[in-house]
Amino acid sequence: MGFSRETWEWIRSIVVAVVLALLIRFFVIEVFVVDGKSMYPTLDDSNRLIVDKISYRFHEPQHGDIVVFDSRTGRDFIKRVIGVGGDTIEIRAGKVYRNGVPLDEPYLMGQTDYQDYGPVEIPPGHFFLMGDFRRDSMDSRDPRIGLVSLDRIKGRAFLVFWPPAEAKILAGGASAN
Repeated sequence: MGFSRETWEWIRSIVVAVVLALLIRFFVIEVFVVDGKSMYPTLDDSNRLIVDKISYRFHEPQHGDIVVFDSRTGRDFIKRVIGVGGDTIEIRAGKVYRNGVPLDEPYLMGQTDYQDYGPVEIPPGHFFLMGDFRRDSMDSRDPRIGLVSLDRIKGRAFLVFWPPAEAKILAGGASAN
């Protein structure tokens, strides 16, 4: 008993749809689930977001971008870009300085009780990343993470879609005063 022409059309359509979905998933966008509170209040634990995997093929991450990267701890992390190649980052008395200028970081909700760090100069092609909830964030300050090279960055988080009540487009931040 052979398949009818209509059955073959259905099979072909399903195969094409699966192949396209896989190509989009691997090369264009990916869904990411936030695990933990290191990006609070910008992102909550269990938020689901869309990560753009293609834009960094055309330009490097910018100050304030929220990126997903390979943390080399067995899982992907999500953090904010604080420093790019050529910047000098220092943390003193709970304030982050980029190139000697304090950053305006309204997303921190007044946190200032984290340790001093640096100064450290960021080499080209590397990034200094920090979570928004500084007291509970394994980020570039931790030697297990350190400065993150471009090849470890998987993409830019740009949209929270779940839960629907928290849906939003993610904008950059961390501007110098």
